[in-house]
Parts: sequence; structure tokens; C-alpha cells
Amino acid sequence: MATTISPLRVDFEPKNSSLNAADINTTGAPLNLLKLLNLRPTTVPIPPLPEGVRVVTTAEYKQAAACLAEAFAEDEAVRYPVDTPDRTHWTEQEKWDLHVEILEYVTYAHILKGLVTTVGDFEAVALWMPPGTNMDDYLTMFQSGMWRLNYRLSAEGKRRFFTEFLPLLHDMKHGTLGARDDSSWYLVYIGTSLRGRGKGNASKLIRHVTSQADKDGAPVYLESSNEKNPPIYRRFGFETVRTVYLHRAERNVELDIMVREPVRGEKK
Repeated sequence: MATTISPLRVDFEPKNSSLNAADINTTGAPLNLLKLLNLRPTTVPIPPLPEGVRVVTTAEYKQAAACLAEAFAEDEAVRYPVDTPDRTHWTEQEKWDLHVEILEYVTYAHILKGLVTTVGDFEAVALWMPPGTNMDDYLTMFQSGMWRLNYRLSAEGKRRFFTEFLPLLHDMKHGTLGARDDSSWYLVYIGTSLRGRGKGNASKLIRHVTSQADKDGAPVYLESSNEKNPPIYRRFGFETVRTVYLHRAERNVELDIMVREPVRGEKK
């Protein structure tokens, strides 16, 4: 889900995500599984890097996540599992720390299984899932630390994140792209820090991948959680194909599903 330049009425049979909170249990994990947690990131094809764009490493996940946390500080969709009725007794600092923690886990998972890019001193960060990749497996949940959310999120937060949010994103992408799902690029998150705005940083990160998608004839998919962003994404060739809502908050949280079709020939 992308924002800062970031799910719909469901009419098809949902394909449930394989991950949920009840299935995540680290008690008595066998030693051979624990050894696997030290595996190196999966190697994925990286489009040629333009000047100023670089790949984020595992040693830099906290800095990348900090940029995203700042960019999504007031985003209702990203804060959806944090700002819950059963956490009203928490201080704003406690909520902020959990917000950052979630994005650290998500960022690390994308470094392991996807592609994380940045511009400058983490002035903008993009989390991508290249064609044929996903982080929907237990090993990645362990390696990235996302399993801890089963204990860090409140009861309502877990319902929102594991039962509603993740399955919705999973089902909408598959339902929207169909047979092209596995051949698509997925812009999961893109955010710009306050100091990095107005410099075209996010544009560089988007064009880095869309140029490769054009060469490969691949669609690019994202969810936008900010009503100001669809017009910006349209400049890059994205179009809104449907709208989806998260229903468990006091008011519905709207997300726009957007797809960019590959541009062929000289047309830009």
C-alpha cells in the first residue's frame, strides 16, 4: 500500500491469505527452523539503478522504516492496527513506537523477499514486490520479526491486521490482476520524509521500476490510502480500477486500487 505520493466491493470469491495470528506460534520452535532464520535475503532481479537511487540493505532497515513511519504518521490505513479502541489507555509515544515497530518488520521482510530502494539519506523509500515474489510465508514472518505482532498488537489490532487488512490486500491484488498477478510489480509502500519532499525523490523511485515494467510488458499495482495521491499517481500512468474499505474503525477507511499498464513503443 503506497502513500505520500500509498482496498472495494468484493464481487468475486476471495482467496484467503495463508497467514493469520492464530497460526503464529514460536513456542518450541525446532533448532533447524531457528537456524534457517539466519538465511540471507532472497536474490531478486533489480532494474538498472538510475543516478541517486540505491538498494537498501538489512543493515539499514531501521533508517528506511523511520522514513516510512514519518511519511505515514497520520495515515489511517497504516495506523489501522495501532489506533484501536482497546488501546485508548496507551500514550501517544507507546502508539508511535508500535507504529515504527510494524514498519520495521514490514521493511525488513521486503529487504528479504522483495526490493527496497531509497534516495539520498533516506529522504524517500519504496517497498516493492517484484514479479513472482511474495512475503506470505512463515519463514519470512520469523526472519523479519513480524511474528511478534501476535503479541504486540491488541486483540482488536490483531483482528484488524491479520483477519481483515492482510487478507483484503491479498485478495484484492489477485482479484484485480487475475492471471497477471504473478507477473506484476507491486508498490507496497512509498513515502517521503519531511526534509525530502518537493525534490522529486518519490518520482525517481517510481520511474526506476516503471521503466523496467514497460520493457517487460508488466503491470504495476498499488493501493492508495490518501485521497490526495491518485491524481499524482495518474501522472505516472496509474488508473483507479476500484475502491475498497476497511470497516472496523469508527468510520470506514478507504483505499483506492490502482494499476499501471505497461507503455510500449515511444509513448511515455
